[in-house]
Amino acid sequence: MSYQMILAPLFVQVLLTFIVAYMLAGNRARAVKRDELAGPVSLREANWPVYVRQFEYNYQNQFELPVLFYLLTVLAIITRHADLFFVLMAWVFVTLRVIHAIVHVTNNKIRLRGAFFVAGAIVLTIMWVVFIVRIMLGLP
Repeated sequence: MSYQMILAPLFVQVLLTFIVAYMLAGNRARAVKRDELAGPVSLREANWPVYVRQFEYNYQNQFELPVLFYLLTVLAIITRHADLFFVLMAWVFVTLRVIHAIVHVTNNKIRLRGAFFVAGAIVLTIMWVVFIVRIMLGLP
Protein backbone atom coordinates (compact mmCIF):
# COMPACT_ATOMS: atom_id res chain seq x y z
CA MET A 1 0.00 0.00 0.00
CA SER A 2 1.47 3.37 -0.98
CA TYR A 3 1.96 6.20 1.49
CA GLN A 4 -0.40 8.34 -0.56
CA MET A 5 -3.21 5.77 -0.19
CA ILE A 6 -2.56 5.36 3.54
CA LEU A 7 -2.27 9.07 4.27
CA ALA A 8 -5.12 10.32 2.07
CA PRO A 9 -7.82 9.80 4.75
CA LEU A 10 -5.58 11.44 7.35
CA PHE A 11 -5.09 14.43 5.04
CA VAL A 12 -8.87 14.74 4.63
CA GLN A 13 -9.29 14.71 8.42
CA VAL A 14 -6.64 17.43 8.75
CA LEU A 15 -8.36 19.45 6.01
CA LEU A 16 -11.69 19.10 7.85
CA THR A 17 -10.05 20.48 10.99
CA PHE A 18 -8.70 23.50 9.12
CA ILE A 19 -12.04 24.13 7.40
CA VAL A 20 -13.88 24.10 10.73
CA ALA A 21 -11.20 26.36 12.27
CA TYR A 22 -11.47 28.97 9.52
CA MET A 23 -15.26 28.82 9.53
CA LEU A 24 -15.16 29.32 13.30
CA ALA A 25 -12.94 32.38 12.86
CA GLY A 26 -15.25 33.78 10.20
CA ASN A 27 -18.33 33.21 12.32
CA ARG A 28 -16.68 34.83 15.33
CA ALA A 29 -15.74 37.87 13.26
CA ARG A 30 -19.29 38.07 11.92
CA ALA A 31 -20.76 37.85 15.43
CA VAL A 32 -18.48 40.64 16.67
CA LYS A 33 -19.25 42.81 13.64
CA ARG A 34 -23.00 42.30 14.16
CA ASP A 35 -22.66 42.96 17.90
CA GLU A 36 -24.23 39.58 18.75
CA LEU A 37 -22.17 38.87 21.88
CA ALA A 38 -24.10 38.41 25.12
CA GLY A 39 -21.13 39.58 27.20
CA PRO A 40 -17.35 39.20 27.43
CA VAL A 41 -15.70 36.34 25.54
CA SER A 42 -11.99 36.90 26.12
CA LEU A 43 -11.73 34.14 28.75
CA ARG A 44 -13.88 31.53 26.98
CA GLU A 45 -17.12 32.77 28.43
CA ALA A 46 -20.12 31.19 26.72
CA ASN A 47 -21.37 34.52 25.40
CA TRP A 48 -21.03 33.74 21.71
CA PRO A 49 -24.20 33.16 19.69
CA VAL A 50 -25.26 29.53 19.32
CA TYR A 51 -24.11 29.26 15.70
CA VAL A 52 -20.58 30.28 16.77
CA ARG A 53 -20.54 27.84 19.68
CA GLN A 54 -21.54 25.01 17.33
CA PHE A 55 -18.38 25.62 15.32
CA GLU A 56 -16.35 26.10 18.50
CA TYR A 57 -17.45 22.77 19.96
CA ASN A 58 -16.97 21.00 16.66
CA TYR A 59 -13.46 22.41 16.37
CA GLN A 60 -12.67 21.11 19.88
CA ASN A 61 -14.15 17.78 18.87
CA GLN A 62 -11.62 17.52 16.02
CA PHE A 63 -8.94 17.06 18.70
CA GLU A 64 -10.64 14.19 20.50
CA LEU A 65 -11.24 10.96 18.53
CA PRO A 66 -9.19 12.11 15.52
CA VAL A 67 -6.05 12.26 17.69
CA LEU A 68 -6.33 8.49 18.18
CA PHE A 69 -6.81 8.13 14.42
CA TYR A 70 -3.68 10.16 13.69
CA LEU A 71 -1.64 8.11 16.12
CA LEU A 72 -2.93 4.82 14.74
CA THR A 73 -2.15 5.88 11.18
CA VAL A 74 1.44 6.74 12.06
CA LEU A 75 1.87 3.50 14.02
CA ALA A 76 0.36 1.46 11.19
CA ILE A 77 2.84 3.00 8.75
CA ILE A 78 5.84 2.49 11.03
CA THR A 79 4.93 -1.13 11.76
CA ARG A 80 3.85 -1.81 8.17
CA HIS A 81 0.36 -2.83 9.20
CA ALA A 82 -1.42 -0.29 6.98
CA ASP A 83 -3.08 -2.68 4.57
CA LEU A 84 -6.24 -2.46 2.45
CA PHE A 85 -8.46 -3.18 5.47
CA PHE A 86 -6.81 -0.34 7.37
CA VAL A 87 -7.22 2.14 4.51
CA LEU A 88 -10.87 1.21 3.92
CA MET A 89 -11.67 1.55 7.62
CA ALA A 90 -9.79 4.87 7.71
CA TRP A 91 -11.99 6.17 4.89
CA VAL A 92 -15.12 5.02 6.71
CA PHE A 93 -13.95 6.76 9.89
CA VAL A 94 -13.12 10.02 8.13
CA THR A 95 -16.37 9.98 6.15
CA LEU A 96 -18.30 9.59 9.40
CA ARG A 97 -16.29 12.46 10.93
CA VAL A 98 -17.12 14.73 7.98
CA ILE A 99 -20.83 13.90 8.23
CA HIS A 100 -20.71 14.37 12.01
CA ALA A 101 -19.13 17.82 11.53
CA ILE A 102 -21.73 18.85 8.94
CA VAL A 103 -24.57 17.87 11.25
CA HIS A 104 -22.86 19.53 14.22
CA VAL A 105 -22.46 22.92 12.55
CA THR A 106 -25.81 22.97 10.73
CA ASN A 107 -29.00 21.57 12.26
CA ASN A 108 -27.14 19.98 15.23
CA LYS A 109 -29.75 17.25 15.68
CA ILE A 110 -28.35 15.38 18.67
CA ARG A 111 -29.65 11.93 17.73
CA LEU A 112 -28.26 12.17 14.23
CA ARG A 113 -24.98 13.71 15.34
CA GLY A 114 -24.66 11.15 18.11
CA ALA A 115 -25.26 8.28 15.72
CA PHE A 116 -22.45 9.44 13.43
CA PHE A 117 -20.14 10.02 16.39
CA VAL A 118 -20.79 6.57 17.85
CA ALA A 119 -20.41 4.91 14.44
CA GLY A 120 -17.05 6.64 13.99
CA ALA A 121 -15.97 5.63 17.49
CA ILE A 122 -16.89 2.01 16.78
CA VAL A 123 -14.96 2.02 13.49
CA LEU A 124 -11.91 3.51 15.22
CA THR A 125 -12.19 1.00 18.06
CA ILE A 126 -12.25 -1.87 15.54
CA MET A 127 -9.20 -0.41 13.82
CA TRP A 128 -7.33 -0.23 17.13
CA VAL A 129 -8.37 -3.74 18.22
CA VAL A 130 -7.26 -5.24 14.90
CA PHE A 131 -3.98 -3.36 15.10
CA ILE A 132 -3.32 -4.39 18.71
CA VAL A 133 -4.11 -8.05 17.99
CA ARG A 134 -1.85 -8.08 14.94
CA ILE A 135 1.02 -6.48 16.85
CA MET A 136 0.68 -8.57 20.00
CA LEU A 137 0.34 -11.86 18.09
CA GLY A 138 3.01 -10.96 15.55
CA LEU A 139 0.58 -11.21 12.64
CA PRO A 140 1.17 -9.47 9.32
